Amino acid sequence: MTSITPCLWVTGDVDEVIAYYTGAFPDLRTESFSRMPDGTVVTAEITMAGQRFMLLAGGPADWNFTESVSFYLGCNGQVEVDRFWDYFTADGGEESQCGWLKDKYGLSWQIVPKEFEDMMGGDDPEKVQRMIQAMFTMQKLDIAALQKAYAGT
Repeated sequence: MTSITPCLWVTGDVDEVIAYYTGAFPDLRTESFSRMPDGTVVTAEITMAGQRFMLLAGGPADWNFTESVSFYLGCNGQVEVDRFWDYFTADGGEESQCGWLKDKYGLSWQIVPKEFEDMMGGDDPEKVQRMIQAMFTMQKLDIAALQKAYAGT
């Protein structure tokens, strides 16, 4: 069967990258890897939150990750949003706007609660627009504030 696996060029140690993402996704599995004769991992295929990725220790590069590619992380409630937000912005991560951030490796993530998705699918355009306007004022999404804007209170 044909499949697509995103390949991430990492400039650091692949084992360190795997350990970092295991901190966010404890169910992360290393499916396969290749090593140099000195034991250094060159590639690793991992499964993280049900998605397969290839990690490639490509060494220093003339380019970095950009926001043109991001990972949309659907969350269940504010506690989960807060946990991922705090984890990815710690140790060199950067907050952005509207639920976006960059982790310490420069990967962009959209940390989005299910409640936001539910309101976006609402059938009242005025409620949706109020909620979107509230989102524009946020870095990390605040479900209670978004719900308040949606309700018009």
